[in-house]
Amino acid sequence: MATLHPFRAVRPDPAHVEEIASVPYDVINTEEARDLAEGKPKSFLHVIRPEIDLEEGIDEHADAVYAQGARNLRAFVEDEDTLQEEGPSVYVYRLIMDGREQTGIFGCVSVEDYDTEVILKHEKTRPVKEDDRTRHIVEQKAHAEPVMLTFRDDPTVETEMRTAMQGTPLYDFTAEDGVQHTIWRVADPAKLVDAFGGIPNLYVADGHHRCKAASRAAEHFRDGSTASSDPDAPEYEFFPAVLFPMGMMHIMAYNRVVFDLPVSPGEFLDQLDAAYEIERNVNDPVPQTKGTVCLYLDGAWHRMELPASEGDRSVDQLDVARLSEYVLEPMLEITDPRRDANIDFVGGIRGTGELETRVDDGRASLAISMYPTAIEELLDVSDEGDLMPPKSTWFEPKLRSGLLVHDFADDVDGA
Repeated sequence: MATLHPFRAVRPDPAHVEEIASVPYDVINTEEARDLAEGKPKSFLHVIRPEIDLEEGIDEHADAVYAQGARNLRAFVEDEDTLQEEGPSVYVYRLIMDGREQTGIFGCVSVEDYDTEVILKHEKTRPVKEDDRTRHIVEQKAHAEPVMLTFRDDPTVETEMRTAMQGTPLYDFTAEDGVQHTIWRVADPAKLVDAFGGIPNLYVADGHHRCKAASRAAEHFRDGSTASSDPDAPEYEFFPAVLFPMGMMHIMAYNRVVFDLPVSPGEFLDQLDAAYEIERNVNDPVPQTKGTVCLYLDGAWHRMELPASEGDRSVDQLDVARLSEYVLEPMLEITDPRRDANIDFVGGIRGTGELETRVDDGRASLAISMYPTAIEELLDVSDEGDLMPPKSTWFEPKLRSGLLVHDFADDVDGA
């Protein structure tokens, strides 16, 4: 059963939360982080993208970057505009985007649960990214950002969440992207801790590399001891997460662009039409049903119905898998989308206009607008022990970083 672990968060003084809170590290590159942090010395980007405080062009994996991140994290903890909770807590975190609410529990989860498949994964991790996130955790002696997990809806958890939301929030602000972020401290964490003891599995939605890094960092600090989810275990045995009931989750499409075609765009369209009877020159570039994709090439949008997969697993039924089975692999020889340089992925938040632009300006030859993967599909694939194809899900809204930080330096330095 799943473990929910209260923790003593380091957090901004409410008067400074808006100047401190930032987008997560993995939705922007270094130059975008420099621009966003310009004139904002307290921005949490200085912790999660510490290369912005060093010379331009520095390798983000350089020793100096990790050292700078550790200094910046300690400066954050010790700043007069941050504070540490007197005791362990869990929180309710609500995000509202375009009028749609997504509310979950912000607490820590167990490394042991991750290692023993209580927390189920659906995506492969890349060693380079694992190494990077692990080193940041080890040198900072903290988990700077939460991961996003989901679980099957539970009425007891829902009741406790709504009860906490009747109080006065710690934070309530709207970020520059229009998303409203509200956080409440739960007065009696024990009730939620007990409720999560009845939930059999948690599922990684966003943050696979941070989960794996937390596991590797705990192994580093353990020094021969064994993992434990006991509440009195060292804090490095736990890592922060926002846990959303699956009914609250919103997945956007993760679209594709192909750079080079084996024939001209017109000829490729003819080949598709001969194989799958393409509906040409449609007005709506967004698929309206599962099993449908929209293709932008030869100056117009076209609609295609994906044939049913010959496989019988849940993963085989995903639109992204069927696209690979019938188009990417046989017609474009893209057999490994994770590594093939001929394909790229565009988050649905950017809209189909971004797809058109990439083709019209010559950066790509073909754009593919996908129907969003359902959260139920993600859970089914995870339950069967399979992995999702790369870039199957784009979750919005994104969590804000720097709101509740899990600092475990005392457990390491005092050991």
